[in-house]
Amino acid sequence: MSDKPEISPIEQYVIDEVKRRRVAKGISQRNLAYMLDVSIGFIGNVENPRYRAKYNIAHLNELAKVLNCSPQDFLPEKSL
Repeated sequence: MSDKPEISPIEQYVIDEVKRRRVAKGISQRNLAYMLDVSIGFIGNVENPRYRAKYNIAHLNELAKVLNCSPQDFLPEKSL
C-alpha cells in the first residue's frame, strides 16, 4: 500500500490547468495564496501530489477571477 494520497484524473487535470495558467501569468504560489486569502502553504500543498489538499468549487470561482478566465476553463472538454 502506498503512502501517496489517491488523486483522481479529474482532480489532477484541474490542478495542472490552474498551475499552467498561474505560471503563464507569472504568479507565484505565495502571491496566489494571498489573492485567494488562503494559507501560504495551501497552493504548494495542492500542487504537490504528496498532499491531499485540493481546490473546491469556491476556489475555482476565485481562481477564475484572479486568472481572468471562466471556472469552466479549468475543466476538460470531455470526461476523463
